[in-house]
Amino acid sequence: MNDLPPGFLLGILIFLLACSAFFSSSETGILSLNRYRLRHRAKEGHRGAKRVTALLNRPDHLLGTILIGNNFVNILASSIATVLAIKLYGEAGIAIATIGLTLALLIFGEITPKTLAALHPERVAYPFSMPLTILLKIFYPLVIALSWVSNHLLRLFGVDPANQGTDSLTTEELRSVVRESGHELPKNRQNMLLGILDLERVTVNDIMIPRNEVTGINLDDDLELLIQQLTNTTHTRLPVFRNDINQIEGVVHIRQIARLLTSNELTKEALLSACTEPYFVPESTPLSTQLINFQKQKHRMGVVVDEYGDVLGVVTLEDILEEIVGDFSNQNILRSPDIHPQDDGTHVIDGSAYIREVNKALGWGLPCEGPKTLNGLITEALESIPDCSVCLKIGQYRLEILQSSENRVKSVKVWLAEATPESPEAEA
Repeated sequence: MNDLPPGFLLGILIFLLACSAFFSSSETGILSLNRYRLRHRAKEGHRGAKRVTALLNRPDHLLGTILIGNNFVNILASSIATVLAIKLYGEAGIAIATIGLTLALLIFGEITPKTLAALHPERVAYPFSMPLTILLKIFYPLVIALSWVSNHLLRLFGVDPANQGTDSLTTEELRSVVRESGHELPKNRQNMLLGILDLERVTVNDIMIPRNEVTGINLDDDLELLIQQLTNTTHTRLPVFRNDINQIEGVVHIRQIARLLTSNELTKEALLSACTEPYFVPESTPLSTQLINFQKQKHRMGVVVDEYGDVLGVVTLEDILEEIVGDFSNQNILRSPDIHPQDDGTHVIDGSAYIREVNKALGWGLPCEGPKTLNGLITEALESIPDCSVCLKIGQYRLEILQSSENRVKSVKVWLAEATPESPEAEA
């Protein structure tokens, strides 16, 4: 090597730096790939993705090949740089070669190629997988030997090299992936996917129509009133009960009695015979479970009951689907809380309004883990039913009681702290 001209040695040194950059960028590029996108492209038949997948199936072999090549070219580059520096600068060239080659390897062989590979992993990993596959076959005996030694050392420390773990995602991780999909996924589809994931955290009690808002058929009413109610209803299914919804007899589908209504032949006995058995649903059932139950039971409406069997309200298949795709009918207008925006930026809201509905309508974040209504939230915070003009603070929200009775809060003015109205604020 001492007989080789300096120009030739410099050319070899530059080539070895390029090889070092190749191995460094290959390692970072392949290990930085999005595993789910890689798997998808491999299933589509992308050749580079297939090669990379095959390499990643044995990461010990892949890393062994990269490290053998990288260490070989770095050591060889160090030797050539030392010979070249001694030829040019004598004994002082050793220090010059050490410092110079270290900086060159860091800049051109490590930092720059690895940064490029981290920023554009697919552009690096797919084309570089071909020479890596060839090198793996060339170095295969050495790679196997080194992997065997390395794996046995790992087992001494209690690590099983065969256990590579899984790439499965938790619900929260999948929710983060959907949120970070950006322009790759339209906003409405993001909301639908998030709605499906949120079904596990929302129960039937959160979305049901409360019993005081349920439209039903009371068999104790006169037949003429029942016929008028059935003729003018906008609902497809109605619960049928006697005196009180706790005494529910069944659920009637308007289509089953349409002929009797048009021919004025409807009687209470015919109405009862057209009813189906009520389908009862526990209030704490998660929406994801209830959606499957609706499918299995072939029902579209359920009567929500508490632990004592008392009826709390009704839930429909449409209510659950709206949690996924958003409102697609005008029924939400009939059920939505009475929210009145004010000129000063506040909102006057009925105390019986559901907190989840208020949050959805106004984009707020009022706590809804405990009480379901605004009245329940206020009475829980104050531990009593407040008088009028009482103000309280819940997080970043300010609430002023406008109307109250002996048993509940009727009307509340609510605003964000940033939009404080002129009325004085008192913290509860």
